[in-house]
Order: sequence, then structure tokens, then C-alpha cells
Amino acid sequence: MRTVVHVGKPWEQGIEFSLGVISAGRFLHTSGITARDPKGNVIGAGDIEKQIRQCFANMHDVLKAAKCDWADVVKYTLYTTDMDAFVRHRALWGSYFADKPASTLIGVNRLIDPQMMVEIEAVVHLPE
Repeated sequence: MRTVVHVGKPWEQGIEFSLGVISAGRFLHTSGITARDPKGNVIGAGDIEKQIRQCFANMHDVLKAAKCDWADVVKYTLYTTDMDAFVRHRALWGSYFADKPASTLIGVNRLIDPQMMVEIEAVVHLPE
């Protein structure tokens, strides 16, 4: 069960996410997912687009392992060391927002590895 909360403000229609999502049942809370290859090496150093794509590819691996998909995500938290570059790629990362999940974007000074520019975590409602 998943219900998007609509507040009724005109600007709501133009955003990729919801202001809130009501859900019940079992949940997956992911760790912060970063732009690492299968061996654990950071990819896309200095290239935020590559890092965004890799973060979402790695998130998809977690979703598949938990037997769910993008539409089951109810909340994303996105961290970036370069807010301006991240926002310029809004269409890219917004394309992963199926069914308008809730979302928070946070600018940070740095992540665990200085080459990392993006980290993403999610709360996922698991299908019954």
C-alpha cells in the first residue's frame, strides 16, 4: 500500500518527487550507495554525471537483490559535494523517481572518499 501525499500547491506538479508518501508493511532501508565498480573502486572521479549513473546502477542492484524495483522506493536522500552540478543533472537523477517518491537533497563538504561527489540512500516499501 502506497499513497502519495498531495498538498495542492501549484509547484508540486513540476517536481519529480512527492512531499510525502504514506505506506504500510515491510521496509528496506539502504545504506548510502556510492559510485563504486564491482571491485569497490570509485568511478567517475570529477564527473558527476558518471557518478550519478553509477550510484543509481548500484542502487538498482540492491533493489533487485531485495526483489523490488524503482516504483517501490518511497524516499530518497541524495548527498552531493557539488550542488550546482548535481542540480544541472536533475533530469538524469529525476528519471529514476518512479511514482514520485519523497526526496531530500543535501549538500555536503565531502564524502568518505574525496573522489566521491554523490551518495544516495533509499527507503523502500517491500512488496508482500
